[in-house]
Amino acid sequence: MTDGPGPGEEREPDLEPWAYGPSVPHGSYAQGSAFTPPEGFPVVALPPDDARWQDRMRSFVRLSVTERPGPDVAFDRQEPGHTLSVPRVLDLTLRIGELLLAGGEGAEDVEAAMLGVAYAYGLARVEPNVTFTLLGISHQPSLTDTPLTMSRTVRRRGTDYTRLAAVYHLVDDVSAGEVTLEDAYRRLADIRRNRHPYSSWLLTGAAGLLAGAASLLVGGNLIIFLAAGLGAMLGDRLAWVLAGRGIPEFYQFAVAAMPAAAMGVVVDRAHWIPGAAGVQSSAVITGGLFALLPGRALVAAVQDGLTGFYITASARLLEVVYLVVGIVIGVTLILYAGVKFGADLNPDQAIRAYDHPWVQLVAAMVLTLAFAVLLQCERAVLLLATLNGGVAWTVYGVLHQQAGGNQVAATAAASGLVGLFGQLMARYRYVSVLPYVTAAIGPLLPGSATYFGLLAFTQNHTDQGFTQLTRAAAIALALAIGVNLGNEIARLALPTPGPTRPRRAAKRTRGF
Repeated sequence: MTDGPGPGEEREPDLEPWAYGPSVPHGSYAQGSAFTPPEGFPVVALPPDDARWQDRMRSFVRLSVTERPGPDVAFDRQEPGHTLSVPRVLDLTLRIGELLLAGGEGAEDVEAAMLGVAYAYGLARVEPNVTFTLLGISHQPSLTDTPLTMSRTVRRRGTDYTRLAAVYHLVDDVSAGEVTLEDAYRRLADIRRNRHPYSSWLLTGAAGLLAGAASLLVGGNLIIFLAAGLGAMLGDRLAWVLAGRGIPEFYQFAVAAMPAAAMGVVVDRAHWIPGAAGVQSSAVITGGLFALLPGRALVAAVQDGLTGFYITASARLLEVVYLVVGIVIGVTLILYAGVKFGADLNPDQAIRAYDHPWVQLVAAMVLTLAFAVLLQCERAVLLLATLNGGVAWTVYGVLHQQAGGNQVAATAAASGLVGLFGQLMARYRYVSVLPYVTAAIGPLLPGSATYFGLLAFTQNHTDQGFTQLTRAAAIALALAIGVNLGNEIARLALPTPGPTRPRRAAKRTRGF
């Protein structure tokens, strides 16, 4: 029996020197052993303290726990005169992750934030785990100690990007070592207690403004603007009533879609309205759909899938499917009734495209502003998000409407710029990228394709309905992938501070 492997066999890496106790000085893990040369292991070092915690911790998420360097601070020296409680640190980490995940943040960024908090308080060998409804974290001081595992269930979700930004600032301060554990708990409690920046009636008005601007975007006039806005506001108030009574979100979306479709039927039958046939009724219904399509959930789902969180991505996509099906049911019921009562809704009628570029550019920016208010963005973010939406619509209009390019490709290019600029803005302000990109893709959502597909199914034009809905799905995926690609390009182009050395003589590559 030999002590080592035979000829041609790979040697397994030794356990890290601090595996059997936390007393080994930080950095000794990278010194190697008598069996494995030092150059066979990756040398990973934390970037300087002035680097963004996302940059430092996102790379840690993709490393196994045995390859991560230990924290730069000792756990028992974080608070002078006090011994921190490991369960309390893990509990704080879970609560912060819960707020981020409930606010719509991607799973990778949630794990990065949880790692950042744990490392700031000196916990090594921490393994967070994020799924759509459950967060877990495990801490094992050494291989001979029993691991401590805690979990927390996310039961309530709400879109409030102001609260999301506050959590990001808290994580940033914790990672910089400026907040003690007790102060972090107090700040987290204040964040939870803070009221939303905008009232429910202001949100209802924003929904109406969004729908009205979307109707102008696809060829409506002032009267159509008012009709689309009124339908969206009625739908929003009905959804608030159902939400207050605990009705599931699926039914809320189905009911919220009905008033916009009903307003479209009314406009089609009201011949006294100038130009109220065909394209104008389509503009009313399309505007209402813009206010309901779950673009935020779709972007988060695709982002999680592209970063390897397939369970969370599948759950988010299933949520998107349920919400879209609710919208489909609500709109289809009204359209079917309208056709039976003689409404002349024509699925072959094309919406006027880019007839008035400057008017539609203003409409796109107003739509983005209203969307940002609905997402509860900070007031300081509204202007930047609105400008980002204007850039997105300009690029899309030039590529598709003026140059005659493919609509899906134009959408992907425009959303890629949205992701790129959004990432740059987020890096400048040290906050999440979501407030800058989610509202900006609002003008690019496939509202008209969705409407025409539903109308074609209502009138038994099955082939045309499938074509339109397939196009809507392709546009939606192009939006999500474009945003994610823009984010990755920004991260690739901007250098990440801190010394790193690439892995040499890796034993396994590409997952093998």
